[in-house]
Amino acid sequence: MTSRRPDSFEGLGYRGREDPSFSGGYSGRSFNNSSSSDLQHWVTTPPDIPGSRNLHFGDRTPQFETAPAPPGAADEAQSAAPPSEQLNRFAGFGIGLASLFTENVLAHPCIVFRRQCQVNYHARCYHLSPLTAISVMYNVTKTQGPKALWKGMGSTFVVQGVTLGTEGIISECTPLPRELSHKWNPKQVVGHLVLKGLTHVVAMPFYSASLIETVQSEIIRDNPGILDCVKEGIGRVMGMGVPHSKRLLPLWNLVFPTVLHGILHYVISSSVQRLVLYLLRRRNNGSPKHSSPDSQADAVQSMLDSYFPELMASFAASLCADVLLFPLETVLHRLHIQGTRTIIDNTDLGFEVLPINTQYEGMRDCINAIRREEGSLGFYKGFGSIVVQYSLHAAVLQITKMIYSTLLRNA
Repeated sequence: MTSRRPDSFEGLGYRGREDPSFSGGYSGRSFNNSSSSDLQHWVTTPPDIPGSRNLHFGDRTPQFETAPAPPGAADEAQSAAPPSEQLNRFAGFGIGLASLFTENVLAHPCIVFRRQCQVNYHARCYHLSPLTAISVMYNVTKTQGPKALWKGMGSTFVVQGVTLGTEGIISECTPLPRELSHKWNPKQVVGHLVLKGLTHVVAMPFYSASLIETVQSEIIRDNPGILDCVKEGIGRVMGMGVPHSKRLLPLWNLVFPTVLHGILHYVISSSVQRLVLYLLRRRNNGSPKHSSPDSQADAVQSMLDSYFPELMASFAASLCADVLLFPLETVLHRLHIQGTRTIIDNTDLGFEVLPINTQYEGMRDCINAIRREEGSLGFYKGFGSIVVQYSLHAAVLQITKMIYSTLLRNA
C-alpha cells in the first residue's frame, strides 16, 4: 500500500496549498479557486492566550500593521505619564513611616503626661485644655530634663511585641481566626474577639509594668533596661520581684477591665476605620475624572488617593476609640497602679512628686469613688494631652502630604 503523503509535506505547516497536484484530490479543502474573502475566513490568526508571545492579559494579536506615530507624539506621551513607580513606592513608604513615627515616638510625651494625670487623684487641675497641659509638660521638662517625658518608651514597644507574638501563637495553635474574611459569620466574629481577649490577658502583666515605667517620676527613677518590663511582668505573675503593698490588686481582679477595654478599643477602631475608608473611597470614586493629558494635578491627586485614605481612616479610628474610652482607661490605669508604691510628678505645677495611695476594691468601687470625690470630669483628667497628641499627628500627616505632592509634581 503506497503512502498518500506527498514529498513536500512539512509537518504542521502543510495545509494542502503548496502542492497543486495534491490539493486537486481534496476539492473541498482546496483554496485555488477561492476568493480573498474565503481565504480570510479560513486562514486566521492563532488564539490569544494570556502569557503567550509576551502578551499581557487582555491584549490582542494585531491583525494589521499600525501606522507610525507622528513626530513629537512620544514626547507628549512621556510628559503626560504619571510619576515613576520608584518614586511612588518610596513616597508611600515614607508616608507610612512618618505616621508610624508620630504614633509611637513623637506622641509618647503626650501619652506619659496623660497617664500621670489619669492616676493622680490628688490633682486639682484636670488639664482639660491643651494649653494647661503644654504648660505643665514644659515645667516637668525644665525641672527634670528632656528624658522626663520620654520614659518608658522602650517598654511600650515590648508590650506591642508581646501582644503581636501572643496573638500569632494562639492563632496558630487554635482554630481562632486572626483576621476576618469578607464573608464572615457570627461564629468567626466571636472566635476573633476571643482571640483578642486572650491576647490581652497574656500581655496584661507586661502592660502593668510598662504603665509603672511611664508614670514613675524621673527624680526617684533608676535607669531601667528595655527588658526590665518583661522581668517585672513575670515577677508580677509569680509573686516575686519588687515588694508591693497590701493594696495591690491581684491579677484576676484586673482581667475583666483589661479585656473589656482592649476589645472595645479594637471594635470601635475597626468599625470607624472601615466606615471612614469606605466613605473616602466612595468620594474619590464619585469625583469626576479628567482624562486630558495636560492635567498633571489630577494625576498627582490620584496618587495621593491611593495612600492617604488608609492613613486618615487609621487616624480617625484611633482618635474616636481613645476619646470614647477615655473614662474607662482612667479607671483601668488606677487599678493597675494601685499598691505598686509608685511616685509620680505633681501634674498641677510640675515641680514636685506625689505618692499613689489609693484603696479601690475593684472596678465598680473605683468608678463610684471617682464620681463621688472628683466629679464626672474626674474621668477626663489629662484630656488636653490627647488633643495635643492628635493635633500633632494631624499636622505631621498634612505636612507629609504637602511634601509628597511637591515630589510628585516635580517628578
